[in-house]
Amino acid sequence: MPRDLRMSRMLHVLIHMDRHVGRATSEQIARMLSTNAVVVRRMMAGLRERGLVTSEKGHGGGWQLARPLAEITLRDVYEAVGQPPLFNIGSEAEPAECLVEKAVDARLDATLLEAEKRLLAEFAAICVEDIAQDFEQRYAQMRRTAANLSETGCGTD
Repeated sequence: MPRDLRMSRMLHVLIHMDRHVGRATSEQIARMLSTNAVVVRRMMAGLRERGLVTSEKGHGGGWQLARPLAEITLRDVYEAVGQPPLFNIGSEAEPAECLVEKAVDARLDATLLEAEKRLLAEFAAICVEDIAQDFEQRYAQMRRTAANLSETGCGTD
């Protein structure tokens, strides 16, 4: 099963909207994500339905944050993108006939359910602003490193 990138992509978009662009069209977001504007509109619609973004049609329109990143949790975004499967492991879809398989499936299902509850609780405790601040720290460190390299003449070959 391929990885579902919708959540990470929408987190990316939300942070860019907050820190860099304010309002963005579906076409601008599509270029940012290297995808199609139709795909963007579909993903953004879930965010709009959850009250995370607003949209305006026409000239000067686009997508805009509906509330601050400090008020948006990872769980909000996860739910807005359709609650994709959190794990790529689990029991068979068809009921098992073999008693060993039934025991394995029962334990896997119970364990994964507990792990999912814990992960969703973590998602609810982390706001998108936390990630945006992590970005800012990484960016500041990168700038400091680049400035230090240019001062010493390193990296200018």
